[in-house]
Amino acid sequence: MEVILLERVGRLGQMGETVRVKDGFARNFLFPQNKALRATKENKARFEGMRKELEARSLENKGEAQKVSSQLEGKSFSVIRQASETGQLYGSVTPRDLATLMSEGGVQVNRSQIALNAPIKTIGLHKVPVQLHPDVEVTVMVAVARSADEAERLKRGEDVTVQRTNAEEEVETAKQAADKFFEPEALEAQKADEEPAEDEAKS
Repeated sequence: MEVILLERVGRLGQMGETVRVKDGFARNFLFPQNKALRATKENKARFEGMRKELEARSLENKGEAQKVSSQLEGKSFSVIRQASETGQLYGSVTPRDLATLMSEGGVQVNRSQIALNAPIKTIGLHKVPVQLHPDVEVTVMVAVARSADEAERLKRGEDVTVQRTNAEEEVETAKQAADKFFEPEALEAQKADEEPAEDEAKS
């Protein structure tokens, strides 16, 4: 399907361009978000009448987006979630979660502006792009952790998953060492228990 873009759309084109897109993409994304019109003669004429208004609105939106971008620049956020020892989340962190988190932090962001290709499903420090305007994008850091302390360690650059794994290995090594240490005594005790039974059998 051919459409007329009402604003710049990444990897598609600039405002006013006629481009070919998949029908589903047009119906499910471009049309509902008023980013494009079906490329008909009537809509082309309609667009020309709207061009100045659209350009002015885009410029205004860009200015607002730059203000929000300056608020988000260099910011990091913490998300506390339950996760396994290997760092796999019991669930995921979605664009909706992140938009809510940023809004609670005083920066109004729509979930559709959180440019995550897929929900976050692991513990760690994640770079999250925020597309505030076709010409304005900012990246924020999101620390997904099991506790506030762990989130702070992540922000300092520590790999908490590896540290937990190492700790588990140390516990296992200590356990094995303890088993070896107590094993001879356990064998002696077992022999001592068996000897009287043998003597009774002989008598």
